[in-house]
Order: sequence, then C-alpha cells, then structure tokens
Amino acid sequence: MPKAAKPPLGIFQAKCDDKGRLKLPSEIVGYLKALGVERVFITTVDLKLIRIYSETLWQSNQNLFAQGGENAQAARDIAFIANLYGALSDIDDNGRVLIPTELRRKLEVEAQPVWLDVFNGRINVFGKKVYDERMHRALDGLEDKVNRLEANGFK
Repeated sequence: MPKAAKPPLGIFQAKCDDKGRLKLPSEIVGYLKALGVERVFITTVDLKLIRIYSETLWQSNQNLFAQGGENAQAARDIAFIANLYGALSDIDDNGRVLIPTELRRKLEVEAQPVWLDVFNGRINVFGKKVYDERMHRALDGLEDKVNRLEANGFK
C-alpha cells in the first residue's frame, strides 16, 4: 500500500532538455519521495499531456484496463497509446526523469519549457501549446466564472 503524502499545490515550470531529461521541481520530488516513489511510468493517453505515474498507480490503471467490462474497447485503445508512447524511468539523484523519445517529440517538449501540476496522484506535464490553450480558455469569461462559483459557495 503506498504511503500518504499531500500533493504540492500550484503549477510549476521546468524544462525538458535536448536529451529528454526533465528536472522535476523540488516540491514534486519531495512529494514523490514522501510516497516512496523511485521509479515512474511516463506516458500520454490523449496526445496532449504527458502523465507521470508511480509504478503502483500505473499498475492499478493496468488492472482497470484488464477488467474492461463495458469499456473494454476504450481500455484497449488507451492502453495501446499509453504503451506505445510510455516507458519506465528512474528518478535520478538530481530529481530528473527521462521522457521517452517518441513522446517528447510527438508532444513537442524537447528542449522546451514545460509546466507541471499534480492531479489525481499523477503528475501532468504540458508544453507551450497546451499551456496557451488552457490559459486562453481560463481567461475567457473569467469574471463570470468567478461570480457563478461564488454564488455556489466558492470563497
């Protein structure tokens, strides 16, 4: 059973170097260490976000894929994409992980700045294109969005 740890809050900026090494921000390294994670599975399932999973969390996803049920075809398709672009990576002593070659090229993050957040136990990594899309969507009608949420209890 994995240890409990509070995920870091916020969005962090980092850079994927020309060899595909991503230096994780210290807050994220600390989070992974608190969980006892030394090795991660790095992949995508949507060709937009790079997802970094602990081996344990990825194994639970694989178990879900194997069950399939009414979503069996979707599970097979997502597993195919995840396995095609994914690979295991150790976290080195400098807090770096290696983004698989085809994945970093497909998502255009090689030798580029990236942004990271932690969601649902995984680390999301996204490049400038996705960052710009998310920023544009977030800013569109922002005042109205805030007002609606405050009417529903947002403090």
